[in-house]
Amino acid sequence: MLKKQKLIEVALGEQKADLVIKNAQLVNVLTEEIYDAEVAVVAGRVAGVGKGYSGEVEIDLKGAYLTPGFIDGHVHIESTMMLPHRFAQAVVPAGTTTVITDPHEIANVLGLHGISFMREASQNLPLRVYTMLPSCVPATDFETSGFELNSYDLSLLMDKDWVLGLAEMMNVPGVINRDANIMAKIDLALQNNKRVDGHAPQVTGKELCAYIASGVTSDHECTDPEQALDKLRQGMYIMVREGSAARDLDALMPILQHNNDRKILFVTDDRHPEDIMIHINGMVQRAVENNVNPIKAIQMASLNIAEYFKLQDLGAIAPGYRADFNVFESMKNFTKPQMVFMGGKVVAQNGKLIESLEGLKIPQTRGSVNVGWLENDCFQIQAKGNKARAIEVIPKQLLTNDIVVDVKVENGLAVADVDNDVLKICVVERHRASGNIGKGFVKGFGIKRGAIASTVAHDSHNMIIVGTNDEDMYIAQKELVKSQGGKIVVQDGKVLAKLPLPIAGLMSDQNMEYILEKSIELTKSAKEIGCVLEDPFMTMAFLALPVIPELKMTDKGLFSSKIFNFVDVFDIETAKV
Repeated sequence: MLKKQKLIEVALGEQKADLVIKNAQLVNVLTEEIYDAEVAVVAGRVAGVGKGYSGEVEIDLKGAYLTPGFIDGHVHIESTMMLPHRFAQAVVPAGTTTVITDPHEIANVLGLHGISFMREASQNLPLRVYTMLPSCVPATDFETSGFELNSYDLSLLMDKDWVLGLAEMMNVPGVINRDANIMAKIDLALQNNKRVDGHAPQVTGKELCAYIASGVTSDHECTDPEQALDKLRQGMYIMVREGSAARDLDALMPILQHNNDRKILFVTDDRHPEDIMIHINGMVQRAVENNVNPIKAIQMASLNIAEYFKLQDLGAIAPGYRADFNVFESMKNFTKPQMVFMGGKVVAQNGKLIESLEGLKIPQTRGSVNVGWLENDCFQIQAKGNKARAIEVIPKQLLTNDIVVDVKVENGLAVADVDNDVLKICVVERHRASGNIGKGFVKGFGIKRGAIASTVAHDSHNMIIVGTNDEDMYIAQKELVKSQGGKIVVQDGKVLAKLPLPIAGLMSDQNMEYILEKSIELTKSAKEIGCVLEDPFMTMAFLALPVIPELKMTDKGLFSSKIFNFVDVFDIETAKV
């Protein structure tokens, strides 16, 4: 009550504000206007917008533009391989003051403990971190995860104020078929008046209607304007994703000027360290460069997201709203805010975080890479013919093709054929030491020698390996067991590059500079052994996600989304010839 009383007194000009921002060109996303204004702030909230305010601290913007702080509407922090405070160091200077996270990466490894770990590690940061509870742990029954979370597990957290709802519902068939466990999770969110996010690649027609009717209200899997418009027409919010592997912003640019632009949200989903120094601000920048109205672009990065998630005090600059702001020199250049405010305090200036986050106490986690004993011959594939179905990578997309390739056979074994870019792909179960290994072939990496491997493999995060020979694949898996997770490039028995990820096999305990350096080394080394993909590790990570069409590999085998079941590597009847 005292806080509200002071807000009123400052709004009336009866008391000095904690902070007054003067001579600002205020970008009002509520009315889509820009005008001269002063903004008075007290106790971290806006008290008044107008003229004639005085404050204990006054900052003269000298005509610079004041926008709301940017919000990332859907992000997996674990995908950056950084702990939350390292992530904040990277994105806050870019103008991101709030993120809506889905910790399903770590939840697939550590369950509720993983969610609690991320929550605890996100405290006392110059970044607001909200959570959508993972809906699909595991994503399907066709893979082995570290944990399973049912509706009862989620009910322990759903009523928390830092939880905004149920994260991307990837099990579309489960919704369509009214699976009791899936329905219970959706109902749990709706009963708590919270959102249910979607994940519906290529879902259309009556199935899309049924999916939306269940309570799902958003989707971030649109890759062309027609898909997006179809879902907008059915009332969905479209999260335009610009990640490291899945870059949809340019393809979806036409819908940013559609009449339903208030139902468009900017998200990053999965990004590697190389791509987060410019964050949501980069999406705003590119939209403006493509003739999207700057105020509308800012709405997509702030107000639209806040209103969708029912965060009524975020996303705009008006009395009662939290004082999260960005300062830009012009409405044409959003690549580096001059200042970033969070809760009425300057937290970043000219691309640098003001307060050091070193020395924060990080909660503990257990080791999570538990692989059954493997021998050199574990990756062998017995040939059943001279043709096989293979996963074909589509550059810059999560979708893959299901194709038929010629198989190279040696001594009765199907082996990699580097001349035709047909490589081995294996997924090794790493949670329960079950000994499961899914084996098959992949086309599109271009690797000529050696192997690459990672314990980041969506969403169950088993160990995934792509290689030209069994020996290097074996060494790669052995080295990742030693470091309790990570990413690695091996050639001729030697480690060319490695980034240990000892926290759940997903994140490093080192600083951002170290992670970035090692990430660059990994990409460089992958290219040195012939890889032609821009981001091979991000692409590889999604080859184990069976809910993304069309063909994927899990620890239990080769999986086809067309029949939503396993297929034999040598069964080519339903594949593309």
